[in-house]
Amino acid sequence: MKVLNVVKIGGNVVDNPDSLERFLKMLNLMEGPKILVHGGGVLASEMSAKLGIETIMREGRRVTDLETLKICTMVYAGWINKSIVAALQKIGCNSLGLCGADAAVVPAKRRSPEPVDFGYVGDVNPAEVDSGFINSLLGRGITPVFAPLTYERSGSILNTNADTMASSLAIAMSHHYYTRLIFCFEKRGVLSDFADEESVIPLINTGSYLRLKSSGTVSAGMIPKIDNAFSALSSGVSEVFIKHWSEILVNGGTMLKI
Repeated sequence: MKVLNVVKIGGNVVDNPDSLERFLKMLNLMEGPKILVHGGGVLASEMSAKLGIETIMREGRRVTDLETLKICTMVYAGWINKSIVAALQKIGCNSLGLCGADAAVVPAKRRSPEPVDFGYVGDVNPAEVDSGFINSLLGRGITPVFAPLTYERSGSILNTNADTMASSLAIAMSHHYYTRLIFCFEKRGVLSDFADEESVIPLINTGSYLRLKSSGTVSAGMIPKIDNAFSALSSGVSEVFIKHWSEILVNGGTMLKI
């Protein structure tokens, strides 16, 4: 079975032109079909601040009111997505920028306001992802580049956590490929000591995750990332890693295992 790499890159790397350029060159060297999902929360927060709109985070996730949704759409599906696509074209990686609304590829359901109202935020059912359309792009040698936006069938754009987007795409594509999901960001993996870059936890299973969470070693934005990792593993994805963006072509980081 052919291997598909679904790679998610965090906003802290997207926001750094030198890091992003180096990362995209390494992504281009990755053999076989691949899908890139990008964040962009850092730039979205900066834009919100410039416009006098407060950024509200709850449980490591962004609260998206209507004005914030407009900013996220402009930043994620506009500037960031198209800049990445242009940079990939420059180095010979034929790519296509998408959000979930394009070709109805990733529909979602607006999250219930209970127990926490996150606003215009979408939850994805991987079974509804149009994996056939994505597979047709991969079959033509095109690398899809997804912004973390989905849509409600009633017509509303919805903000969706980029880790959730990557996990959902990986689950959907696991019916076609041996699928490897790689979460890349600015740390070398999940750390036992946030201040010590060498304290990478090489393997996390469901039992050790509960202990890490209860001790506070894993908190804030890392929780939805690991939750998405285990959701993917339990739904058909073969391998999941959390690692530094510069190590996508080598062993290292944290491996997640059920």
